[in-house]
Amino acid sequence: MLCFPNCKINLGLNIIGKREDGYHNLETIFLPIPFTDILEIVISENKIAELAITGLPVNTENNLCLKAYNLLQKDFRDLPPVKIHLHKAIPLGAGLGGGSSDAAFTLQLLNEKCKLNLNTEQLIDYALQLGSDCPFFIINKPCFATGRGEILETVNINLSDYKILIINPGIHIDTQWAFSKIIPHKPNYAINEIIKQPIETWKDQLQNDFEIPVFAEYPEIGKIKNDLYQQGAMYASLSGSGSSVYGLFAKENNVECKEEKYFYTLKDFN
Repeated sequence: MLCFPNCKINLGLNIIGKREDGYHNLETIFLPIPFTDILEIVISENKIAELAITGLPVNTENNLCLKAYNLLQKDFRDLPPVKIHLHKAIPLGAGLGGGSSDAAFTLQLLNEKCKLNLNTEQLIDYALQLGSDCPFFIINKPCFATGRGEILETVNINLSDYKILIINPGIHIDTQWAFSKIIPHKPNYAINEIIKQPIETWKDQLQNDFEIPVFAEYPEIGKIKNDLYQQGAMYASLSGSGSSVYGLFAKENNVECKEEKYFYTLKDFN
């Protein structure tokens, strides 16, 4: 059984406060993007679950796909051993949620293939045990996210007149480091209100709090954002804590990535 775990970007990202459990309260819009890995699961004749990864180099230790399988096996003892083949196209540690998406799609694929009869809420509960943004990929529609990122409310966003260019410079941003540089604050405008305004107004209001520390430490990432605006982006931003930066362009704009050393993808919104 085959599926295609997609990535996401963040439209705005405000860190509002630190929680007693060590996590941070935030608000953001998660937007699914049609740029995918490939995930296949088949029943195995062996006694243990196996994982093979192709494509981009990935460390198989502590992989979230296997963690998702092991999580379900705790509650479903008769869950058969499987062979998982993951072909990676989405860069890791890039602010695109690729690993979280793979985990969430693994839960859904196992649920369907092994007839576990888990409903959406149950799948979300399992996904949250794997990561704060994993529940989003169970819903996989534009969502206003609060709490740790697990409180999700679907929103209507129509970007059919635009295309997206995502650029990853291959710099790994440590998420804990990024959070340590943030001073939580309550934003002047809620993100779910800003995105109701014309996209031309987002540049001055829709902010990602991680941009200040990340751009200060890695000026070359900030330069990518500036270059996207120079090429005519209607809106550009860091995604998550980085290091990927994206730009939203009118479809008639012949934008391209100018740096061959960067990993990038250009997609239309359907």
